[in-house]
Amino acid sequence: MRGSCRPRATQDWTVCMTNCPTLIVTVGLPARGKTYISKKLTRYLNWIGVPTKEFNVGQYRRECVKIYKSFEFFHPDNEEGLKIRRQCALTALKDVNQYLTVEGGQVAVFDATNTTRERRWTITRFAEQNSFKVFFVESVCEDPDVIAENIVQVKLGSPDYIDCNTEEVIEDFMKRIKCYENSYQPLDDVLDKDLSYIKIMDVGRRYLVNRVLDHIQSRIVYYLMNIHITPRSIYLCRHGESDLNVKGCIGGDSGLSGRGKEFAKCLGKFIEEQNIKNLKVWTSQMKRTIQTAEAVALPYEQWKALNEIDAGVCEEMMYEEIQVHFPVEFSLRDQDKYRYRYPKGESYEDLVQRLEPVIMELERQENVLVICHQAVMRCLLAYFLDKSAEELPYLKCPLHTVLKLTPVAYGCKVESVWLNVEAVNTHRDRPENVDISRMPEEALFTVPAHQ
Repeated sequence: MRGSCRPRATQDWTVCMTNCPTLIVTVGLPARGKTYISKKLTRYLNWIGVPTKEFNVGQYRRECVKIYKSFEFFHPDNEEGLKIRRQCALTALKDVNQYLTVEGGQVAVFDATNTTRERRWTITRFAEQNSFKVFFVESVCEDPDVIAENIVQVKLGSPDYIDCNTEEVIEDFMKRIKCYENSYQPLDDVLDKDLSYIKIMDVGRRYLVNRVLDHIQSRIVYYLMNIHITPRSIYLCRHGESDLNVKGCIGGDSGLSGRGKEFAKCLGKFIEEQNIKNLKVWTSQMKRTIQTAEAVALPYEQWKALNEIDAGVCEEMMYEEIQVHFPVEFSLRDQDKYRYRYPKGESYEDLVQRLEPVIMELERQENVLVICHQAVMRCLLAYFLDKSAEELPYLKCPLHTVLKLTPVAYGCKVESVWLNVEAVNTHRDRPENVDISRMPEEALFTVPAHQ
């Protein structure tokens, strides 16, 4: 459901995708991927324009108890530990309330074990008192290999286990899990039939969805049913240098320049040398990405959604020409590049919405090479690297450079590979003076050199 929202500090208005704030609550034993889910979900919702923040109760506990000694802190008979954990949860909920009612947030993710029906009832009552909708996300996993891998991947780097070896971490954490097992009450088909939730079993082998009440909950469900933890890499690159790139023109549908064709050949060799298992290749429907893909010698799939941002009346114009013919538009774009929409064209905000199906399919796939365009690559990169709307339009995505993205525990590892073929620079930094009354030379100060 869409409607007007409370003003936020960074803008005059924002689009609401919820008719009231939503509280997402994780449920499950330790080492079941709750924080992984929380972070990915927060990143996704922020990327599609829904202001979202994660509240990790474990982090509150670490701030309260500076030195973690052992699993005994979590033992059900440890009254002091129980008191501290309960207080940390209440403090986190207080901050949730501040974020959703004062700071303009639309979704808060409450990341904790929440393994008892009593704790979930407390959270539900808190939400009802503040007119928040609640959606539970339970992760259930009985596979010992997955649990052990999660402990190694995530907990070894935890502040709780500084200067501990792998064996010590695994032993202590397995005992910590035992502390929760006896009191764990999973979401129940009958007892919890009135709650809204998704139950994710064995890392996505099976799902149970109950009482999805609105648009945002349905999007959360759709997203969570598409993500996976299979090791893979995503390769992002732009097409080879085009004839219009050389002239300093934006948009259009020109073919590759001589150097662009040379890059395409080098890309083909690079991909062949990587020996990537079951690699899929995606392009836009524009000539320059298709010509680049032809040299990779693999089947490729064309996506209309991957086409470059539509510059409308400014298509195939140089920045200098836009400044002459549309100086006000040029200034307005510099003032808010993410939300500015070219006349009869698109904004970066439009582009993010257009690219959401691409992101969903990237989450479903394993190894993929995406040959795309500068604005498109910025949007995709912003999703994987958790960049804000303000940062997104200025991310550097140079020609003839491949970015290899490898998802890791709570983020994404990035490797940049320049394929040693010169190309024109198409990156324009934001000018300092964005006022409509600025002089032309100030407007054009950061325009990159071209023919």
